[in-house]
Amino acid sequence: MKNILVTLLLCLALCATGLAQNPADQPASKADIDRYLEAVHSRDMMDQMVVAMSKPMQKMVHEQYEKNKDRLPADFEARTSKEMEDMLKDIPWDDMLQAMVPAYQKHFTKGDMDALTAFYSSPTGQKVMREMPGLMADSMEIMMPIINKHVEKVARRMQEEVLATVKESEKPHSPASVPTK
Repeated sequence: MKNILVTLLLCLALCATGLAQNPADQPASKADIDRYLEAVHSRDMMDQMVVAMSKPMQKMVHEQYEKNKDRLPADFEARTSKEMEDMLKDIPWDDMLQAMVPAYQKHFTKGDMDALTAFYSSPTGQKVMREMPGLMADSMEIMMPIINKHVEKVARRMQEEVLATVKESEKPHSPASVPTK
């Protein structure tokens, strides 16, 4: 009878431990991460990023061509632009997304991913995704004067430090500070 009671208590303890674990606290699965990446339209965002990256790169190629066109072949700009376009199209985005899965799993639980997926699947989450690029552009426009002012301040301070260091190094050294052989 005593053995049956001990066995029954052990079974109850093991069952209680299993029931106490919240499935939301379990590590996120690959499927959880894939659902989240789908909800945030990660592939579409990457395609948009390629388009956004392409424009400044095309401008840079054009500027380089204009600067050196007397030394470059006539088809340089078109050929280089096509090569860049092909390179951007060939970036293995899907492989990169799948390579990110372990990082998401390291930082988020199943419950986290379920909550994020639910939010980004909601009308508000979808609005966040639609509005974020414009919000970031507007924010950067507002912040640039502040950032520029700070950068100028830091640059001035660095220039002053360099000048002070140069001035200090030009002072004649006292005999005590000159190393002897």
